[in-house]
Amino acid sequence: MAVQPILKYPHPLLKKMAHPVAVLDAAIHTLVQDLLDTMYAGPGSVGVAAPQIGVGLRVCVVDVSNSRHGKDNNHGQLCMVNPEIISRSGNAVMREGCMSVPDYTGDVERATEITVRFLNSETGQEREIVATGFEAVAIQHEMDHLDGLLFLDRVMSISTGLFRRKQYR
Repeated sequence: MAVQPILKYPHPLLKKMAHPVAVLDAAIHTLVQDLLDTMYAGPGSVGVAAPQIGVGLRVCVVDVSNSRHGKDNNHGQLCMVNPEIISRSGNAVMREGCMSVPDYTGDVERATEITVRFLNSETGQEREIVATGFEAVAIQHEMDHLDGLLFLDRVMSISTGLFRRKQYR
């Protein structure tokens, strides 16, 4: 259980579809802890998906509670196994960044409210939540990683919606 190195674009594993987790075992618990350690160590990070650390499984973590954008509206630390979005509504454009694309940010349109179903990584129980605002955006961003997508794939306009990052915070 440790901070893991983040794969950087254009690493080929970032573009692969992750496989569903069949069994919640000790290896998955270790993976989740590694994801949490990596997320909390990352500057400004609010989420990490298993493919970003080279593991092709449908596991991601999100915690926007320490972010100024999500501190007032969140579910705390979410450790999601086999997450799926079952409904979405609303749309907004938000600037996104990613530890796998550290030199750029981009304007991405996302749903402003989503309902997500997933397995809780500790109990194995199915859980369903309604996430809104910044938390919804963060979950969608991490779930894109599970489908082999980066925010670069969703930038509204490469010519006007992609920005070189001045400093990673």
